Amino acid sequence: MQHYRVAILGCRGRGTAAGRAYHQHPRTEVVALCDLVPELLATLGDELGVAARYDDLDRMIETESPDIVAIPTGTEFHYPLAMRVLEHGVHIDIEKPICTTLAEADAVLARAAEQGVQVAVHHQGRSGGALQAVKAAIAEGRIGGLRYVQGSGKGYYGGYGLMNIATHSLNAMLGVVGPVQSVQAVALTDGRPITPEDVVPSPSGMGYIAGEHVTAALAFECGISGTLLQHRFPKVDSTAYMIEIYGTEGRLYWKSGAPWFLSTPHFAPGQSEWQPLAPIVPEHYDPAGPAAVEDYQFADEYVQALDEGRAHECSGKAGRHVLEILMGIFESGARGQRVDLPQADREHPLLRWREEHGMGLPSPMPRPYAEWLAAEDCRLGRGAS
Repeated sequence: MQHYRVAILGCRGRGTAAGRAYHQHPRTEVVALCDLVPELLATLGDELGVAARYDDLDRMIETESPDIVAIPTGTEFHYPLAMRVLEHGVHIDIEKPICTTLAEADAVLARAAEQGVQVAVHHQGRSGGALQAVKAAIAEGRIGGLRYVQGSGKGYYGGYGLMNIATHSLNAMLGVVGPVQSVQAVALTDGRPITPEDVVPSPSGMGYIAGEHVTAALAFECGISGTLLQHRFPKVDSTAYMIEIYGTEGRLYWKSGAPWFLSTPHFAPGQSEWQPLAPIVPEHYDPAGPAAVEDYQFADEYVQALDEGRAHECSGKAGRHVLEILMGIFESGARGQRVDLPQADREHPLLRWREEHGMGLPSPMPRPYAEWLAAEDCRLGRGAS
């Protein structure tokens, strides 16, 4: 059975998670690390026992000949780094979201197709054991026919929540329900509909966003509908991050690592109770190892996909469709109308909206979320400058 050589491009938090997963999997080997910060290279290299450490990605790939290069960097770096890596004709594992614009995502997928390699977007929840248990319950008919799905975030500023945590929610929805054909959204900032002045650079380099509170209606190609909520809370609350699937005979609840089943289509206290489902996890996963289970399953899915010559469950195409949904939500929130997918115009809809109002790029804002939030509150007149 083939073993796959993996290089990690970026050794911060998500790079460490990817490195541990590929290191622990029995059929992948981390052969090289690349980062511009020597301390990060040393820390992860020492942990994984990887001696090949580089500050030049081209030299790393040429010297070490990896089969997969993981790109767990800031979103604003995804496009240029992916295009450089793809020039070498290797598969990539790119952190979510795939890029900051649809034009960038199109270019990445086109180049990968030309090179005959795969793009997998690191939505580890979709390939994780909790969602596999949810899909198995649906296939077994435990909730009857699908009729509705909803998802919510952790309480980040709405537009940032869309580009950050909603990417996971949406890809999980796609894994259960299938593609989205149109979106319609309400986006509010400071309790009013957004204006072009409310378009701002995202924290964490995720492009441009708008909307403090965003509610989106999704129309799926299969004929059912759904909603996605990304509302700012006073304090980020990870327990609010979930999707719920409604059936004609029951319901399913998913969040990272935690699937649940309800035997009735509506919940009423005392009528029926939620029952936990066991996540479906590979037998060869050792929970005592360093890898988080969903990152491990993402790596395992890549191994199986390459073995079988098929796309990863979290393919580049699926990752681009997630971005289409996100850009559709921004455009619908800005214009107050339904947006059909896929969009003909692949540039950022919020920047196009500003340009139509005679406005250029928004002013820069801090990259760290807490500092960004303080600056945004100041812009809205809620704090001292």
